[in-house]
Amino acid sequence: MSIETHATSPSADELRRRVARGMARARADLERLVGIPSVAFAGFPIEPLEQAAAAVMDMLRAVGLDDVRLLDVPGSPPAVVGERPAPPGAPTVLLYGHYDVQPAGVEADWTSPPFTPVERDGRLYGRGAADDKSGIVMHAAALAALGADARVGVRVLIEGAEETGLGGLEELVGAQPELVAADAVVIADAGNHALGQPTLTTSLRGSLKIMVEVRTLAGPVHSGTYGGPAPDALVALIAMLATLHDAAGNVAVAGLDAAAYEGARYDEPAFRRDAGVLAGVALAGSGVIAEQLACRPAITVIGIDAPPVDGAANAVVARARAAVSVRLAPGQDPDQARSAVVAHLQAAAPWRAVLVFGDAGGGEGFQANTDGPAFAAATRALETAYGRPVSHHGQGGSIPLVAAFHKAAPDAEMILWGAEEPLARIHAPDESVDLAELERGILAEALFLAALPAAGQAGTDSPA
Repeated sequence: MSIETHATSPSADELRRRVARGMARARADLERLVGIPSVAFAGFPIEPLEQAAAAVMDMLRAVGLDDVRLLDVPGSPPAVVGERPAPPGAPTVLLYGHYDVQPAGVEADWTSPPFTPVERDGRLYGRGAADDKSGIVMHAAALAALGADARVGVRVLIEGAEETGLGGLEELVGAQPELVAADAVVIADAGNHALGQPTLTTSLRGSLKIMVEVRTLAGPVHSGTYGGPAPDALVALIAMLATLHDAAGNVAVAGLDAAAYEGARYDEPAFRRDAGVLAGVALAGSGVIAEQLACRPAITVIGIDAPPVDGAANAVVARARAAVSVRLAPGQDPDQARSAVVAHLQAAAPWRAVLVFGDAGGGEGFQANTDGPAFAAATRALETAYGRPVSHHGQGGSIPLVAAFHKAAPDAEMILWGAEEPLARIHAPDESVDLAELERGILAEALFLAALPAAGQAGTDSPA
């Protein structure tokens, strides 16, 4: 691989040309990754995860990182680490992403096979094309564009179990904070508020996943012979879940916090379009949409185990189970929130039903520092790459590892961005990434890395 070297930082125009020339390679790397069904959930094969990790290692070596290795993560697939030390006096930047993806779901719901990358109208379709294999490509392609002109230390950390929420890497980072020692951390697992609108994510909600099982009978019994006085576990579960929200759709659990919101607005027509809300259906909850998404709790019942409708017997249900997903305001303690939700469900249980709770993971939210030099450099880089002002948004989703990074490297600035946007349909059928958006994201990251050594020096010229 040829490396272009300049005595000073390359100009924005020069980096733009380099990124454009490198897009064929970036696309090929993304198509290779998307073609690997690297699902880390239990029951899926391990071989695709190994293939994805190997592909990431190849990409990092190809862009000039000589120290590339696998990192054992207890209870999870290995992470990929690539490093290049900082020149004397230069900062170090950590670049994060993940190579695992959500399951594809029902393949018939996809327009094209989920693990066969296909371009349609400028978008590359396939599971993980946006979340988060585009983030890996952003890092590699930005480093390739800079080549030897990258005057910063680089540490790349690409994990293999982010989607599972198991938290293995968070625990490892907590035990070994030197793994993420850096002056700035770039997390390319977020995205833009709208296609073409450069966005920095300034907050993340925390998350919980609670399993609740209701038991009322030793086993199912005939609904005619025993129905009435025999307590139905499914009815009990439904009644309990219905108390989690008030009549307007606001969360009604005492002890769940809200936080102040200072980001950009999210107008209702755009939200309805992005979320696919059916015509005539009212939105749940009250207040400003962006504030609801970024700084208030949300509770979703993401699954119920109960007899299926097809073939259902006329029997009183003895046991029923639900998975309850809880999003938390930044700053809310997850353990405190878990106790609040469990206490609420216990109080709402009818007929003194037996309840069994299980914990399926979660993590803390995050609030970014927006006053530092790296954040300012990221803002300039995005504005140069996109040609328009940057907006700040709180993200309703959760990335628990960000809080772990912040604890391990409290002085490092956290930059959350990426090529995702509402049309990407992450976690859904027909996930895709806009290739022009990906190119702009790569350019922004290259500009940021070029500017970072001078980011704290007032009056220093930079490519951004």
